[in-house]
Amino acid sequence: MSIRDIFKTATRALRINKGRTALTMLGIVIGIMSIILVMSIGQGAQNLILAQIQGLGSKTIVVRPGRPATGPTDVTTLFADSLKERDLVAMKEKSNVPTLASVMPMVFGADNATYGNTKYQVTIFGGTDLATKIFDIEVVEGRHITSDDVASAADVVIIGSKVQEKLFGIDSALGKKIRIKDKSLRVIGILPTKGQVSFFNFDEAVLLPYTTAQNYIFGIKYFNELIVQADSDSSVNQTVHDIQITLRNLHNISDPSKDDFFIETQADLAQRVSTITNVLTYFLTMVAAISLLVGGIGIMNIMLVSVTERTREIGLRKAIGAKNNDILTQFLIESVILTCLGGAIGIFFGIMLSFLGAIIIGYLLGQAWPLGISFFAILLGFSVSAFIGMVFGIYPARRASRLNPIEALRYE
Repeated sequence: MSIRDIFKTATRALRINKGRTALTMLGIVIGIMSIILVMSIGQGAQNLILAQIQGLGSKTIVVRPGRPATGPTDVTTLFADSLKERDLVAMKEKSNVPTLASVMPMVFGADNATYGNTKYQVTIFGGTDLATKIFDIEVVEGRHITSDDVASAADVVIIGSKVQEKLFGIDSALGKKIRIKDKSLRVIGILPTKGQVSFFNFDEAVLLPYTTAQNYIFGIKYFNELIVQADSDSSVNQTVHDIQITLRNLHNISDPSKDDFFIETQADLAQRVSTITNVLTYFLTMVAAISLLVGGIGIMNIMLVSVTERTREIGLRKAIGAKNNDILTQFLIESVILTCLGGAIGIFFGIMLSFLGAIIIGYLLGQAWPLGISFFAILLGFSVSAFIGMVFGIYPARRASRLNPIEALRYE
């Protein structure tokens, strides 16, 4: 028999038992759909996080106190107060870090902001006049923090759009005073609706001079971060090296393993995030693939049942000249058609659910969720479907091809 005739025979057999065919494909549909959905969500999460990281720019370097966590028992807060004013002054010296373009100390935390009888919990950022440039934020009303505000620890504050809405409603907050802890702060600026900027939601935040935040809000003498800008992309590594040498000299550290600070570049963060999200995505994909294994076993069982039910048909075909290879090919084609068709349906529903999931997650997060469907995921879906059809279809097909035609014709 020609391959064309065998293919027609296989498809006719599947059409005759439409209900059984549909139920057999269900496991493959669910498995492929799950893989597409998981990979899409994982890629979307990675794209969103990387976009947040890249929001600070490739020349940005973040210096943090303490040590990065290397395990669940690692004490990362042991040196949480290791970055202080003297470190800031030393880093600004051109002789120490020649390629440093700017550096901004940051302190942050959370507390209630109060206006009249209204309270609203806000994120508090203490920075300098460089915050507008580093975070790319502009005020819609009023002015930004100045270097004079920082030097005098002025009682001024810039508020986010959500803070304006919750505390003042439709009235302008400009020139009015809010209280955070026991400090009265005059509103000098209002930020537009901005959302997430490098993991910070400025809509629900207030920005004030870091000196004011240190002295009157948090009562500390150290920094939570130092955000550094190198003078060019090519000088980032040199800037990191110079900062390390400067801080080690100040802190009397000769062994790098004893550092009481750590430095991250945007490239470091992006690589770390990519590794973490990829591992999680692949793990969840493997979990979802279990349903494909179950679906493959189901196909093998159904094909074995089909061989039993069609024993007389197989015997008749072999009696009129069909060869073992013809029978083997027919049942193998039936299995591959089942899995490939199930894979195509699974891919379709996986893409549709990915679109729907992106809309729902974006709505819940209050920002656009990037759709992460890749050609690799679709190709993987088709490949896995065909592979499962071949693997789990071989045994039933071989069993059918080896039936003795005389005994098959006698089968009741």
